Order: sequence, then structure tokens, then C-alpha cells
Amino acid sequence: MAAEGGDQAERLPMPSRNPLPLSASQEAQVREIFYARVRRKCADEIKAFADCAMNRTFTTPFVCRETHRAMNSCLKTHATQEEQDAAREEWFALRLQRQRERERKARRKAEQEAFLREWWGLPEKDREEARREMEKLRQGERVAGVARRNGPPPRQEGQRQEHEGR
Repeated sequence: MAAEGGDQAERLPMPSRNPLPLSASQEAQVREIFYARVRRKCADEIKAFADCAMNRTFTTPFVCRETHRAMNSCLKTHATQEEQDAAREEWFALRLQRQRERERKARRKAEQEAFLREWWGLPEKDREEARREMEKLRQGERVAGVARRNGPPPRQEGQRQEHEGR
């Protein structure tokens, strides 16, 4: 989801043109981006069908047949493999933004917990436990089964680095 208000989010390039295995939740996030991109391109057709279907029940398929067909043909036209690839690239590009959001939420949670411990007079959290939690947060997102921060993708067997072939 692109940053709004004119400011661009910092993006990383997609690590590889070859598909990397993602977890089920990560694939679901990619699908959400894909569907949002397709819906954005067909917004006028979707709006026309929604306006036609407004305040109708069982007559909707009959009365709104043409707008429904226009909406579906637009969605089918734009739901291509290239669009899926673009959504996947967008997901990889926004890794930094998701990491910052996770870190912000974790800091806020730690602040709130410290406040409640102080308020209720509970003992302070063990420093080693707090350090482990922050270290776990800094590990980053798992891509292709490997927890990585922001470095290059792991080399797979058979791949050469660019400078090796020269």
C-alpha cells in the first residue's frame, strides 16, 4: 500500500526475479495488494455496478446485468500474471516500512508495560528478557525461510554473483 500525502515510502528492490517461497500469511498480503491494485484500475466499473445494485435485492442480477458484465470483464482484463508480479514486487519493496511499523508498535507496547508496572508497583521487567525481546524484533521479516534484516537475498545453489561472470 503506497504512502499517501505525496511522501514516498522508502523502498527496497525485489531481491530476485525468481519467485521466493513466502509463508501463507505473506502470500495473503501479496494477494491483498494484488486485489487492491486490480480494484483501483476498475474503480469506475465497480462504482457503476454498486450504484445499480443499491437498494435492490433479488432483482439485481436482472437489472444490473450489463454493469455487472462490464465490471467482471474489467477485473478479468486487469487480473494478469504481470499484475501479480507487480504486487509481489511492491510487497518486497515495502519491507522497510513494515519493519519500522513493527518496531514502533513494540516500543509503544514496552512503554505501556513499563508505565503499568510502575503504576501498580510491580517489579521491573528482567533486563535480559527485555533485551531478548528487542533482539527478536530486530531480526526482521522471514523471506524464503530465512530471517533477514535488509541485506541481499541469500544465494541459492547454481546462482552466480554478477561480478563472477566477468
